[in-house]
Amino acid sequence: MSTKLPQDTNDQEIDIFQLSRSIGSFFDRVNALIFRSIQFFVRNWIIVLILIIIGFGLGWYLDSNKKTFQNQVVVTPNFESVDYLYAKIDLIEAKIISGDLDFLKNVVGISDPRSIKKIEIKPVTDVYKFIEDKEQNFELIKLMAEVGEVKKVLEDNVTSKNYTYHTISFVSGKAINEKEVVEPLLKYLNNSAYFNAIQKIGFKNLEQEIVQNDTIIAQIDHVLGGLSSTAKNSSKNEKLVYYSENLQLNDIIKTKQKLVTEQGKNRLKLISFDKTIKEINATLNIDDHKIVNGNFKLLIPMFFIFIFILVNLFRKFYRRQLAISNATQS
Repeated sequence: MSTKLPQDTNDQEIDIFQLSRSIGSFFDRVNALIFRSIQFFVRNWIIVLILIIIGFGLGWYLDSNKKTFQNQVVVTPNFESVDYLYAKIDLIEAKIISGDLDFLKNVVGISDPRSIKKIEIKPVTDVYKFIEDKEQNFELIKLMAEVGEVKKVLEDNVTSKNYTYHTISFVSGKAINEKEVVEPLLKYLNNSAYFNAIQKIGFKNLEQEIVQNDTIIAQIDHVLGGLSSTAKNSSKNEKLVYYSENLQLNDIIKTKQKLVTEQGKNRLKLISFDKTIKEINATLNIDDHKIVNGNFKLLIPMFFIFIFILVNLFRKFYRRQLAISNATQS
């Protein structure tokens, strides 16, 4: 064993020596590459400077003209107008894609149609509203939960249109205000002879329902007041039991509670029933943060220099291969 130790030591020394030479050679190549790169830019500094100036100017122009903003308008479609609403938004998007500025300006009423780049509508997913007071929807959710397709059902196009609120999103090329886009858009969406007639009738029906329910609640209160007065004047508890059994006092109380709850909902509906497509909230001019936004003035000069380097490398490669080809032929 002792005779092999010196040989192993020599092998380790050789390996370390070769490793150190490889590392030194690597750094030499890196230094040579850095020197050639510096030499390349020094030799072509005029061209590089021109590319930087041109790229910066072009990038500044794009940064100042290509900035985009996200805008969102939350609406609620009344009187079963959700399909009508989606069809109208799809029509506007088709006109934007086709570049029909005349339609956007004269029909929709957008003062600067070129500023609108895209528009779409999506539902505000609210599963609790979806199943509220709708037993069939709740049963549907339970059924789909058993097979693991709840998310698919909630996001399905048919299901999503039954949600209360929907978000109209559009992209603008400049900062806008409500009078320029939102108000004309909502006016256009509410410009339907059919739904205008439905809205007037629906609004009157709701007002009449509120008045009628108030009358019924007042009558119930009168009955309950009479029963309370009779109970106080009665000297026997049997009388109270008699009234409870024959006048169905519990059902009357439950009916009143149901009507009071319904009245609260009806008065809230009354706020939005003045229009077919009712605006809930608008959030405008959300700066659309993207990697390229505001950075074209830096990215384009770098891109030009990168292309210039590639062209020079290709030329160098071509000349070298051409020289080798000529040498082999001769």
